[in-house]
Amino acid sequence: MIQANKYKGKGIMRKLLIYLNEYRKECILAPLFKLLEASFELIVPLVVAAIIDHGIAASNKSYIFKMGGVMVLLALIGLACSITAQYFAAKAAVGFSTKVRYALFSHIQKLSFSEMDTIGTSTLITRMTSDINQTQSGVNMVLRLFLRSPFIVFGAMIMAFTVDVKAALIFVVTIPLLSVVVFSVMLVSIPLFKKVQRGLDEVLGHTRENLDGARVIRAFNKQEEETKDFNESNAYLTKIQMLVGRISTLMNPLTYVIINFAIIAVIWVGGRQVDIGRISQGEVIALVNYMSQILVELVKLANLIITINKAIACGNRIQEVLETVPTITDSVTETKKSASGELEVEFSHVSMKYAGNAQDSLTDINLKVKKGQTIGIIGGTGSGKSSVVNLIPRFYDVSQGSIKVAGTDVREYPLADLRQRIGVVMQKAVLFQGTIAQNLRWGNPDATEEQLWHAIEVAQAADVVKGKEGGLDYVIEQGGRNLSGGQKQRLTIARAVVKDPEILILDDSASALDFATDARLRAALRNLQGNKTIFIVSQRTSSIQFADQILVMDDGQAVGLGTHEELLENCEIYREIYESQFKKEDLRKNGGAGNV
Repeated sequence: MIQANKYKGKGIMRKLLIYLNEYRKECILAPLFKLLEASFELIVPLVVAAIIDHGIAASNKSYIFKMGGVMVLLALIGLACSITAQYFAAKAAVGFSTKVRYALFSHIQKLSFSEMDTIGTSTLITRMTSDINQTQSGVNMVLRLFLRSPFIVFGAMIMAFTVDVKAALIFVVTIPLLSVVVFSVMLVSIPLFKKVQRGLDEVLGHTRENLDGARVIRAFNKQEEETKDFNESNAYLTKIQMLVGRISTLMNPLTYVIINFAIIAVIWVGGRQVDIGRISQGEVIALVNYMSQILVELVKLANLIITINKAIACGNRIQEVLETVPTITDSVTETKKSASGELEVEFSHVSMKYAGNAQDSLTDINLKVKKGQTIGIIGGTGSGKSSVVNLIPRFYDVSQGSIKVAGTDVREYPLADLRQRIGVVMQKAVLFQGTIAQNLRWGNPDATEEQLWHAIEVAQAADVVKGKEGGLDYVIEQGGRNLSGGQKQRLTIARAVVKDPEILILDDSASALDFATDARLRAALRNLQGNKTIFIVSQRTSSIQFADQILVMDDGQAVGLGTHEELLENCEIYREIYESQFKKEDLRKNGGAGNV
C-alpha cells in the first residue's frame, strides 16, 4: 500500500521554497529595488504639490521646469530600479521552477508502478507543466509586488499624515476596509483554485485517452460518446473556472467603490481645510494622488493575490507528489554477486496485492527455476501472468512470501543492480523518439554495431531494419508511431537481447507476430549464448510448449506446473486452452503433444 500523503495543515507549498536557497541574493535584491522604486514614487505627489503651490500659483515658470526635471529624474531612477528588480525576480523564479521541475521528474522516476497507478499519468503531466508554470509566475509576482504594494499603501498613508492629520484619518479607515475585501476573496478562492486544477487533470486525462485511442474510438464508432464524456468534464471545469472568476472579479469593483468614496471624502475634507487655510490646494491634490496610488496598488495586490492563490494551490499539488513515499526503495546493502547455486529464481509462498485492492491479486505462488531454464506462463486474461513476472525486477513488491534471484531476496538488491541482471520486454511495446540504434542501446550504451545486428537477427527484425531508409539510423517517431505493432514488438525484443541479461522476461511480447515468425523467434532464443533464464508470458500454447516448465495461472493462483505433456494429462485448464487453439483431430494426430 502507498504511504498516503497526509498533511496536518495547509500551506505545504512553503516546503518548495528550499529550491530558492541558491537564489537568496536575487530574492533580497528584487524586493529591495522595488522598494527603492516605490520610495521615489511616493515623493512624486509632494513634487506635484510644490509645482501647484509654488510654481503655478506664483506663475514661476522656472520653478515649474526645475521641479518638472526632478519628476523626470525620479521617473528614470524608478525605471532603472524596476528593470533591475524584474531581472533579479525573473532569474530567481525561472531558477526555482527549473529546480522544482528537475526534483519532481527525478522523484517520479523513483516511484514504483503502484504509486504511478494510484496517482495517474494525466495528473503527473499537469503537475510537471501547468502547475510548475503557475508556481513560477507566483514566485515572480511575489518578489516584485508582495512588498512593494503594501509598502506604497502604508507609505501613502504615512505621507498623508505629513500633509494633514485630519484628512489622513480617512486613509486609516479605508485601508482596513480594503484589506477585509481582499483577504475575504482570497480565503474563498483558494479551495476553488484546487478544484480548477483537479478539473484540468480530468480534462487532460480524457484528451490523452482520446488521442492515444483515436483509432479504436473510430473503429467502434464511439466519437459521439467520447465527445459527450469530454464535454461533461470540460463543462465542469468551465463551471468551476466561472465561479472562481466571478468571485475574483468582485475584488476590483468593491475596491474601486471604497477608494472612490474615500477620494470624495478626501476632497470634501481637504476642501474645508483649504477654506480655513490649514492646507494648500497642492496638498489636497497630493492627498488625492496618494489615494489614487493606493487604488492602483490594491488592484495590483488583488491580482497578485489571485496569482498567489493559484501558485499555492499548484505548489501544494506538486508537493503532494514530492511527499509520496515510494513503496519500493533501494537496498542499502552492497552490490550482490551471483551465487554459485543452480537456482536462478525462486518464488516461495508469494502473494501480491495491488494498491487500493482489498483482495490479493496473486496467492501462494511457489516456483523454482534453474539457471538456463525456459519458463512459460499461461492463463486467461486477468489471471495474473504479468503480475508474476513484474515481481522479479521489483516493479511491484510481494505482500507475503519472498522472491530470490541467484539465492538472494530481491528486496536486498540495489534496484539498479537487480534490474541490470534482467531484461524485460513489456506487454505494451514502447519505443522512444530517436534512431533504431539509439533505442537498441538503452540497456547497453557501448554495444557495437555487430552486437546490434545479432540482437536484431535473434528478434527476427532484420527485414524491418533493412527495409527502413538508413537502416540502424532510421528515426523512430515518438511512441513508435511510424512502425507497426509487430515491428515495435520485434525491436523491443532486440533491445532486451542487446542488454545481454542473465534473466530475460518476455511479457506477451510476441502477440502481434504471426506463428511462423514466433516459431523462428523461439528457436533463436533457445540458441542465445550464455546460460540465460527465460520467462515467456503468453496466451498461445504454441509459444510456451517447448519450455522446461510451464506455470498455469487462473484467478491469481497457480493451478498447474510442469511440462507441456504433463499438463495436458494433469491440468484441465491448460488442456482446455490447448484444445481451444488446436483442433481435436490435430491433437489425436500428434498424440496429445502437437507441435507448431
